[in-house]
Amino acid sequence: MNWVAPIKDEETLQLFRETLRTIDDKYYILFEIGIGTGLQLQDILQFKVKDVRGKDRLQAVIGTRKIKQEFILKPELQAIIADFIKDRDDNEYLITGYASKGKPLSREQAYRIFKQAGSRIGLKSIGTQTMRKTFAWHYYKETGDIHYIQTLLNHASPNITFRYIGEKPNIQVIYDKITEVENEKAMNYLLTNKNGVNDIDRIIADLKQIRKQLGSSRTMSPGFYGRVDILLEQMHDILKDYHNQ
Repeated sequence: MNWVAPIKDEETLQLFRETLRTIDDKYYILFEIGIGTGLQLQDILQFKVKDVRGKDRLQAVIGTRKIKQEFILKPELQAIIADFIKDRDDNEYLITGYASKGKPLSREQAYRIFKQAGSRIGLKSIGTQTMRKTFAWHYYKETGDIHYIQTLLNHASPNITFRYIGEKPNIQVIYDKITEVENEKAMNYLLTNKNGVNDIDRIIADLKQIRKQLGSSRTMSPGFYGRVDILLEQMHDILKDYHNQ
């Protein structure tokens, strides 16, 4: 399965938007709501026409923690939506499939169209999670608040959220926010059944295997060396931050 990544630069983001519009405005509207609210695809597909008619903003309730998000609809998007829903019934699903007006678009069709649009502009790491990851990445870059995104997406730790949005973990941010309760949880985990020692032993075993492969005179694929280089760079940074605490 291909890694799904956020769309980070504005030029590519705009090109992807325009490509979706050439296929059908409904995919463009779907994408704009996704990157504007952070909602899951299945939640967006439950929107009805009445939820957007005449609105200049959308109220979204996200995740198991019921966090409220407000997405302001820009005038140009309002105009596209108004034209899209003209003469449609308020109780129809906003984004419908081609086979039936009474059912929302399928997840599979949304995935196919996103992949198709990505392929047209040379983006391979595209999927339905692209919307949510793009929202999360841009929010983090604008605010620096990884903990809000962690809570919004219901992730267990900031590390998971950093990986989700394709960013190298900011160890200082994590250290600054860690609580005594989390320290206690970490201690209990690491000391129970030698979990910490066993985890370190597994990492050492993996590193020994990588070291053995590195010593085998260029018998691995070029991609292997690229991954190892990134791994070592990240480990150096993490260990440096650890020693500086």
